[in-house]
Amino acid sequence: MSRRAVPDLPSRYPLGDLLPALYAGDDFAQRFTAGLDSVLAPILSTMDNIAGYFDPRVAPEDFVSWLAGWVSVELDPAWPPPLRRAVVMRAVELHRRNGTVRGLVDRLWLCAGVHARVLDGPGAVWSTRPGTALPGNAITRAVVQVWPGRSAVDRKQVDAVVEAACPIHLTCTVEVLPGPPQREGV
Repeated sequence: MSRRAVPDLPSRYPLGDLLPALYAGDDFAQRFTAGLDSVLAPILSTMDNIAGYFDPRVAPEDFVSWLAGWVSVELDPAWPPPLRRAVVMRAVELHRRNGTVRGLVDRLWLCAGVHARVLDGPGAVWSTRPGTALPGNAITRAVVQVWPGRSAVDRKQVDAVVEAACPIHLTCTVEVLPGPPQREGV
């Protein structure tokens, strides 16, 4: 990340105007402070607009990458800037749902633009008694079915998202479908 001086950026707070009356008419003092104004103007501009640097919607593109590190999100360099900004903005929500079916489906929609369904096992039960048996058998494999949504299925991108989001105790496989799966029993 690099911040550079903006040529001819005027200072909102010229130092020459802040000098005592004794130096207000002094040509050397005015030229000297004008030189300092050109050095300080980008710093003051950044400080005046600091809130914009922390808002992924309007932050400079290289700063968005830095913000991604702050919220522990990996951005694919191939992603277009609007997608990179959206992932950083939704980072907390994505982290909250990490490791869940909903989290994987949301991440696939956001990052790859595809619909998804996860077939992952028997489910859960609720009981008031401790030691109640869990339903079904333990699973070690989940199937992620994807089909085109707002964009065509990019298998490489989908595989990367699934691999990053799949819990370590599962093997996730991806199936690409031409359209939405048919409901069972319909």
